Amino acid sequence: MENPMYNAGNNLEIAVRKANDSNHGCATNIVLNHDFSEGLHLWHPNNCDGFVVSAESAHPEGTSEKLGGNYAVVSNRKECWQGLEQDITARVSPGSTYTVSARVGVSGPLQGSTDVLATLKLENQGSGTSYLFIGRTSVSKEKWEKLEGTFSLPAMPDRVVFYFEGPSPGVDILIESVVITCSSPSECESVSQRCFDAGDENIILNPKFEDGLNNWSGRGCKIVLHDSMADGKIVPLSGKYFATATERTQNWNGIQQEITGKVQRKLAYDVTAVVRIFGNNVTNSDVRVTLWVQTPNLREQYIGVANAQATDKDWVQLQGKFLLNGSPSKVVIYVEGPPSGTDILLNSLIVKHAEKTPPSSLPVIENPAFGVNIIQNSSLGDGTNGWFPLGNCTLSVATGSPHILPPMARESLGPHEPLSGRYILVTNRTQTWMGPAQMITDKLKLFLTYQVSGWVRIGSGASGPQNVNVALGVDSQWVNGGQVEVNGDGWHEIGGSFRIEKQPSKVMVYVQGPSPGVDLMVAGVQIFPVDRQARFRYLRRQTDQNRKRDVILKFSGVDSSTLLGTVVLVKQTQNTFPLGSCVSRTNIDNEDFVDFFTKNFNWAVFGNELKWYWTEPQQGNFNYNDADEMLALCKSHNIQTRGHCIFWEVINTVQSWVQALNKNDLMTAVQNRLTGLLTRYKGKFMHYDVNNEMLHGSFYQDRLGKDIRANMFKTAHQLDPSALLFVNDYHVEDGCDPRSSPEKYIQHILDLQEQGAPVGGIGIQGHIDSPVGPIVCSALDKLGILGLPIWFTELDVSSINEYVRGDDLEVMLREAFAHPAVDGIMLWGFWELFMSRNNSHLVNAEGDINEAGKRYLALRKEWLSHAHGHIDDQGQFQFRGFHGTYTLEIINSSKKVSKTFVVDNGDLPLVVPIDL
Repeated sequence: MENPMYNAGNNLEIAVRKANDSNHGCATNIVLNHDFSEGLHLWHPNNCDGFVVSAESAHPEGTSEKLGGNYAVVSNRKECWQGLEQDITARVSPGSTYTVSARVGVSGPLQGSTDVLATLKLENQGSGTSYLFIGRTSVSKEKWEKLEGTFSLPAMPDRVVFYFEGPSPGVDILIESVVITCSSPSECESVSQRCFDAGDENIILNPKFEDGLNNWSGRGCKIVLHDSMADGKIVPLSGKYFATATERTQNWNGIQQEITGKVQRKLAYDVTAVVRIFGNNVTNSDVRVTLWVQTPNLREQYIGVANAQATDKDWVQLQGKFLLNGSPSKVVIYVEGPPSGTDILLNSLIVKHAEKTPPSSLPVIENPAFGVNIIQNSSLGDGTNGWFPLGNCTLSVATGSPHILPPMARESLGPHEPLSGRYILVTNRTQTWMGPAQMITDKLKLFLTYQVSGWVRIGSGASGPQNVNVALGVDSQWVNGGQVEVNGDGWHEIGGSFRIEKQPSKVMVYVQGPSPGVDLMVAGVQIFPVDRQARFRYLRRQTDQNRKRDVILKFSGVDSSTLLGTVVLVKQTQNTFPLGSCVSRTNIDNEDFVDFFTKNFNWAVFGNELKWYWTEPQQGNFNYNDADEMLALCKSHNIQTRGHCIFWEVINTVQSWVQALNKNDLMTAVQNRLTGLLTRYKGKFMHYDVNNEMLHGSFYQDRLGKDIRANMFKTAHQLDPSALLFVNDYHVEDGCDPRSSPEKYIQHILDLQEQGAPVGGIGIQGHIDSPVGPIVCSALDKLGILGLPIWFTELDVSSINEYVRGDDLEVMLREAFAHPAVDGIMLWGFWELFMSRNNSHLVNAEGDINEAGKRYLALRKEWLSHAHGHIDDQGQFQFRGFHGTYTLEIINSSKKVSKTFVVDNGDLPLVVPIDL
């Protein structure tokens, strides 16, 4: 995609394209939406009201002349200077002469005539604001008049705003059209060039408050300018001033600036703010930079841009990035977050067009030593040498642990010598974190994925099941190497994985978890780098076995002797295996996003737009428009859809009005939700996630009883029998969360089925870090015994390095595609800034496909079968191919014949008759 540098103009992309498409150079109108055909898009009433009406309808006391188009009405004017304005900064240059021509009128309580003026407002950070008169015309209520004038700028101010003003308060200004043209082609071209060269400009006006509070306003609160506070203890981090948002009564109150017309759609912007907090005995709080966006059809959107923990002791920097998919009518950036009564202090705000992120380099890892354990004295043949107690617990060596390698490690390492049977016994534990530890700093390599394996057990005296965790202390950060829930009935396998991507100064591995006073036993701890390429070779063989079918093309209709030796070309055009992605309503306003999505995915799931808090944010206030529009897009491209989700058990995802209901009203609301959603969309969603994350939340069950979960499934099935009904949860496949282990998930599903719930599928979300194939496969094997289709429903992976991210994605896609129990894969997005996790995107914000995206596309290509050869003496051609749609070409000396056929799933060879 073309990537013009940022400039401060309104929709520069459109303006420059129009200028470049014209052979008339300076005849181009620099006013955008000059005839109000797009409503008031890019126009702004100045402290008054404005709207656009059709010329066919009469404005009260309006002009009597008939017009062919729309016109703007500026009303509720309290001052003569109030009117309608547009920022034209990016489309004018100093030294050029500009001609203005507009058609204007008036309406309202007016006797005789009044003047309408065209004026420029010139803003400079250093010297304040000045005004330049352009022209005036005398207007009466009965007719339209032409307002003309010229202007030239001797120097370029920071901001140039064109506006209409003049009539007395209470008189409405009417504007039918506005044209501003410059005087020579060369000057017009210089403006375009200047626009593209302005990439380093901050689009925020008065960003360090050197011009007082000009261009800033309070968002529901008061703002005050300071050079210091708290008896001089608080001073600006840079510059001379800072502003405070004070007298705040809501957490969304703060300081804001309108940036309408200064940000372009489909361009990414970097945001940097310097903030702190003060007052109300709050010492630290979350502070956020947020965009409020209004679309031409008045849809509102809030975009979180940046957030950080701010304190009352020091200034902190917030950094973030945003992109607008559509063309907004209004954009406001503001700082918010702390509780009411706490002041927000803002020292500076910078918004600039983001520089392209350079692509990652392929990590070079010398001597990765795949499969080699980095733990010293893992067998405990040298006592506890290499190990030390974390805390004042006691370590000793005992015998009686398993000699066999834990299954997940055995899958990775292959044939391996037996374990020693010795284990570390940890006694005198007075804290949950106490256990055996070892330093491994010098043994780790950056960007290698390590598998963790071991056996663990607990002693007697535990009051119930205990969590055991292999943890890593990476400098001051806790990294999860695997967790398991342990009962006092024997040894349990513990497994997990991790990766280090930034050079640490200290890394310690330790085993922790059981309650104080409970003894811990640890045996056969192994940490080793995994050989992903070796695993991929195995998975290719599994994929061939599970996703392909033998095909026999049997030709007829002509003499078989004439067919012998005829050339056959077979090409697969579509693999029918579901590969889908999450999309949001704003994404479909971006044609580049839609193009990539529709070309590379055959299923869709909506990120938020079907969730209850989105479709009914306030009781009785429904919003199905977003979901309807997204469904229409999917239908037009023959893309199937999953319904996510009917309910969500985690309490902080339940809207406040639902939480406030009593039991009876909540039961009624649940029934209304089911009836309303599934009746409206009957037959349109192939799947539904009925009650999301039941292993991690229990809002509905706690309030309505255990039966409510099964009843949700039963009712949903009655309302839409065609939809498969799924359970859906996270950390099922990675070994890092005992609440959602495969065993817990299986029991959960069996409990639902025992209550009569028609569970039709198993959703594994798949938000995973540093995945290891055998661990993922082990979970799939266990869940596969239920005989239900398994889908990865929200798959994403994360790494700062795009090559490593691509490796992670390939691990997950290959493991899923090779496993016979998996029926589909949904990615949880693919476009930067529209993912739930950082460093997980496949396509950069402005449309460049990164290395992870290229890996995804390469796998899609690999999973298409092609074959060529000749018809044999039996009149047949045989090949083995993936399930899906194929084209066939038969070529001989006399003619070329084309056919299509489909290879569906099946164990026996598929015979396809081809009648020539």
